[in-house]
Amino acid sequence: METQKLDFEQGPIRPPSESGSLLLRVTRNCPWNRCAFCSTYKGKKFSRRPIIDVLTDIDNVARIYNEIKEMSWTIGEGGEFTNKVISSIFKNGSLPDYFRSVAYWIASGADTVFLQDANSLMLSTEALLEILNHIRKNFPQVSRVTSYARASTLKTKTVDEYIRLKECGLTRLHVGMESGSDEVLKLIDKGCKSEQLLEGGKRVVEAGISLSLYVIPGIGGVELSDTHVRGTVRVINGVNPTFVRFRSLYVRHNTPLAELVNQGRFTPPDEDHIVMEIRAIIQGMENVTTTVVSDHILNLLEEVQGKFPGDKNKMLSIIDRYLNLPNEDRLMYQLGRRGGAFRSVDDLFQPGVRERLETAKRQIERDLPGGIPEYIQSIKKRFV
Repeated sequence: METQKLDFEQGPIRPPSESGSLLLRVTRNCPWNRCAFCSTYKGKKFSRRPIIDVLTDIDNVARIYNEIKEMSWTIGEGGEFTNKVISSIFKNGSLPDYFRSVAYWIASGADTVFLQDANSLMLSTEALLEILNHIRKNFPQVSRVTSYARASTLKTKTVDEYIRLKECGLTRLHVGMESGSDEVLKLIDKGCKSEQLLEGGKRVVEAGISLSLYVIPGIGGVELSDTHVRGTVRVINGVNPTFVRFRSLYVRHNTPLAELVNQGRFTPPDEDHIVMEIRAIIQGMENVTTTVVSDHILNLLEEVQGKFPGDKNKMLSIIDRYLNLPNEDRLMYQLGRRGGAFRSVDDLFQPGVRERLETAKRQIERDLPGGIPEYIQSIKKRFV
């Protein structure tokens, strides 16, 4: 089947929870682009895409969507997006990647959209409303439209503006909070202060838009661990975000944070220290209805998830179970988790697991001078 050129632009990243969303690029790169831990947009200039280009992208997606529906009729599937239809697209090597992107979106339900890149709120409210209305016009089945936003930008829009955006379909904002400590935010050159997180976050919540705050356990290093926890708890309790999503620290090479490590000014916490920080944050969360999510492979304890206040003790007990393991068992769990074999502490005690881990441990210690810690770091590097 011949298709007309219906390209549309997509950026480099999206949150894990938006894996099935249609990605629409409304800005390029990051307007701040100085965070010490991040390398995603380094060397790239921020820009706002012309609104007409974004609207054209939406039109192109709609045309691809309709072409796929026509393909369904052609192969006898009655216009339905069946597995046969989607499979035929992925098997067709002549179709462009953007065609497959729409097919994957359809296979995921075709009901969520993510606006890229790092800070779509840099657009005026009127521009965002125009984009949201065009999405709704072309895809009335879409029930969730989400975007990244920076804390410093949240405060630039009023509650009334957020309400208007919500009424036109914006349902969730993902915000890289990282820490609620001003000392830590300054250390990592985040370009915002805790009061901006508090005020901006409250406005989003008051407007009824779902707010996901991303916290990096370990981002204060060993040196600022306590102030990182205290400040983070203060912001979470003050905002009462819909979600808190943990993203455990990994120091990327060729970042300012890596240079701080090399200079001896930042000591990355080990696995257990990071788990203890997560425990302290959860312990300190009070009078909130927040859902804690641990949906990233860098988090050692994936099963630490739940909604406040009812699941608080359950999450703490999962953490305590891990921390109360003997040192050797914790090391073995880290090995199994980072190797992709474990998803919960229970997996450590399945029949035959210990023997396989012991064999793997001996081989690692024989082959790597740094033993298991070096192996774990090499595995983490693949994840980022």
